Amino acid sequence: MKYERLTKEQFEELHQEFINFLATQSITAEEWSDIKKNKPEVAEEELDIFSDLVWEGVLKKVEYLEHISPQHMFLFYFTETEIELIKIQIKHPNIDITTKEGYDWLQKNFLEDDVEIHQATKAISDDRNKDIFALIKQGANITKGELFTYFNQLIKA
Repeated sequence: MKYERLTKEQFEELHQEFINFLATQSITAEEWSDIKKNKPEVAEEELDIFSDLVWEGVLKKVEYLEHISPQHMFLFYFTETEIELIKIQIKHPNIDITTKEGYDWLQKNFLEDDVEIHQATKAISDDRNKDIFALIKQGANITKGELFTYFNQLIKA
C-alpha cells in the first residue's frame, strides 16, 4: 500500500465509486460478499488498492497546502517540479494565529519584529504525490491557496 487505507467514513462516502471499482474488475455484489466472508485477505487487498487509487486522484490535483499552529503558518504551493514555501513565525508569546483575533493581529503587524517570514523553493522528488501526502500526514490541509496568494502578494509588495 502506497498511502493509507481510507477510513470507514470515507468508504461510506465513496460507496458508489467503490461499487464501480469492483465492477471494473467484474466483481458482483454477491461475489464481493463471498470474498469478504471466505477470502478476507483478498478483500483487504481490494480495499487497499481502491484507497491508493482515491489518494492518487486527490493528490495529483493538489496545488496548495496549509499547516497552521498558534505560532506558525506554513503555506505551500506545488507545481509539477517545485514546492514553494512561505513560513510565518510569530515571536509574540500571547498571539495565537489560529484564532480570529490572532490572525487579525498578524494582518496588522505583518511587518513588525514579532513576525518572521521565510520563503523557500525546493525541487519535488520523483514522487510528487508522496511528498504531498507526507505533509498531509504531518497535519497540513489541502486548500485553494487563498492564504498563500494573500501573503505572497504582501511579501512582493
